[in-house]
Amino acid sequence: EAQLVESGGGLVQPGGSRRLSCAASGFALKTETINWVRQAPGKGPEHIATLITPGITTFADSVKGRFSMFLDSERNTLDLEMNNLKPEDTGVYYCERMDGTRGQGTQVTISS
Repeated sequence: EAQLVESGGGLVQPGGSRRLSCAASGFALKTETINWVRQAPGKGPEHIATLITPGITTFADSVKGRFSMFLDSERNTLDLEMNNLKPEDTGVYYCERMDGTRGQGTQVTISS
């Protein structure tokens, strides 16, 4: 059974950095398109980053230049490195397969 588990969230001051991790089991991340999706309070889900294939990634305009992704095929994890965080980055972050499978999410709160 394919599973995803997100971790690494927490409280971060504006301008700070945080690294989230998505651990997969039951399938290999490197063989699939994987999205990072976030959901802010009271808002719909926002696709912020996509791993299309190893080495090919896309980012939403809202995070471009501040967020990056790192795939570790041996550990089967996909990390989301977030820099220069802003209050509007607050939300629950999920990694998600194209079939909609996602983990429980990890909360990121940007606040001073």
